[in-house]
Amino acid sequence: MLNFFMKRNRKKEKMNENQTLEAGGESEKQLSNNLLENKVELENMFANCSDIYFRELAVGKQHTPCLLIFIQGMVDKDVINKSVMNSLMTCQKEVEQPDIEEIMTACMQIGDVQDFTMFRDMVEAILTGDSVLLIDGNSAGIRLKTSGWPKREVTEPVTEAVVKGPREGFTENINDNTAFLRRKIKTANLKMESFTFGNVTKTTVTISYIEGIAEANLIAEVKSRLGRIKVDSVLESTYIEELIEDAPSTLFPQIENTERPDKVAASLLEGRVAILVDGSPFALVLPVTFTQLLQASEDYYQRYPFATAVRLIRFLFTFLALLLPATYVAVVTYHYEMIPTSLLISIAGTREGVPFPAFIEAVIMEITFEALREAGVRLPRPVGQAVSIVGALVIGQAAVEAGIVSPAMVIVVALTGISSFAIPSYSLAFAIRVLRFIMLSLSAFFGFYGMLLGLLAVLIHLASIRSFGVPYLSPVAPFSMQDMKDVIYRSPWWAMEDRPALTGRNNRRRQKFYLKPRVPKTNKQG
Repeated sequence: MLNFFMKRNRKKEKMNENQTLEAGGESEKQLSNNLLENKVELENMFANCSDIYFRELAVGKQHTPCLLIFIQGMVDKDVINKSVMNSLMTCQKEVEQPDIEEIMTACMQIGDVQDFTMFRDMVEAILTGDSVLLIDGNSAGIRLKTSGWPKREVTEPVTEAVVKGPREGFTENINDNTAFLRRKIKTANLKMESFTFGNVTKTTVTISYIEGIAEANLIAEVKSRLGRIKVDSVLESTYIEELIEDAPSTLFPQIENTERPDKVAASLLEGRVAILVDGSPFALVLPVTFTQLLQASEDYYQRYPFATAVRLIRFLFTFLALLLPATYVAVVTYHYEMIPTSLLISIAGTREGVPFPAFIEAVIMEITFEALREAGVRLPRPVGQAVSIVGALVIGQAAVEAGIVSPAMVIVVALTGISSFAIPSYSLAFAIRVLRFIMLSLSAFFGFYGMLLGLLAVLIHLASIRSFGVPYLSPVAPFSMQDMKDVIYRSPWWAMEDRPALTGRNNRRRQKFYLKPRVPKTNKQG
């Protein structure tokens, strides 16, 4: 009986998979040499689609009927009018009996033209913004590269702004994004392999890596995981991220999201792989480590003493964002003997009249702060900034005056919120925000013991995570002294001769050994 149900479930899953694969699929039939049949087939397929444009023309001295098909709004009208139409009008005077090969080689003034024979390829070309030319009497068509829809201009990245460094960020156009990388890495070893995902959306996804630096096993693993994806739609890079990550249940991101081309280029030069998704300004970089998520692009655009100081502050603020409310609640509730007497008297005076225990007080303030943060993000930018700032001031002051919370708790929550803004990775910052409530609960029930047990559990969990085979806490665990030069502190560029061991084993040497600047002998005094 059990085998019967298992077979039935497998059969049902296979049927559902076949239905998913066939959803949005086009016919495998070949084009007919009868232009009218092909037009009727297309009109039936694109019924109720007012943006599909059919332009009937006559080509050659015999005025052979032909048909130009494209989607309005997805093509460049100047290319259609000046290159395609002008070419066809010229052919009308020079060509006796037009065929596909003659039109492609002698008439078309467009750089990218291809022929096709399958109906499926024609539909795909139309839906991706290209134009299709069909000629009566030919069982093949011509695909013309005329795509040119409106797109966002290149702007500074919103989520990763820097004071010093490049100002350009990825856009939603994958061709622009690959061009950004090509401009920064001018070598034929930079490979761009494109695939199509989504049976309905037909989204282009490009894998980028540097041959000779990235490991072949990593590239093969990325392709293998992508090859298992069978979905209807891919509208953003997060769709791909959730389908290929190692541990989908963890809060911590195992793939880095970035909209900075310089950051992606630097990762490729370390032996990592980038995934670009058409329609998304965020590239995926893998593998990634915990310490890498705490590094900002600007760390490498400042002199190393300042970059090291800022990075140390960033690590400190990460711990404050996770543990500060839990530490305050544990000290006030269980371990008040650790507080100096004068400070204890001051805290007790501010808490006098507060009707809630410290834990409930902290939860109320944290939830309020998160609500204000979310409201500031969702509202229009000018209004959102006012709501988040004014709301925090007004609500905090009103809560203190009403005796609902103590001033010390407002300070703790405000400092915690500021600390969370110092984390460069939004995904990691969100994980810290969620874990903060867990650590707060443990400290409320068990004091420092509960908080330390929770912290130990988090460290054990982090040690167990892998990002495409790379330990999440590397190079701290497993420890690698050679790679520690760019973790807690940032070594000067002349001291970083080698690439990270776990991603750049194929080509460890990055630059000439010992490039430390020295004063020329001719400039020495005495």
